[in-house]
Amino acid sequence: MRKYSSEEQFKKKMCILFKKDKKRYMILLKKMEEILSCDDVTHYKNLRAPLRHLKRVHIDSHFVLVFRYDESADSILFYDLDHHDNIYK
Repeated sequence: MRKYSSEEQFKKKMCILFKKDKKRYMILLKKMEEILSCDDVTHYKNLRAPLRHLKRVHIDSHFVLVFRYDESADSILFYDLDHHDNIYK
């Protein structure tokens, strides 16, 4: 399992999600665990410029989890979670 950290905005969104939608919160935790235990994180989709350093994965069909993989430290930074219409703005 890799080391990970989270941005403050991501932590706030997780707290809100825990209060409002526990089912989606559990799906998010499962996906985060899948990312952390994955052998090859590079297979997740890279974003285009200017967000080239970030990767994305879909959560529950309409939401996107954005994260960054630091290859040298073998760690993951969970960056943001939002609806796919709003995440890239």
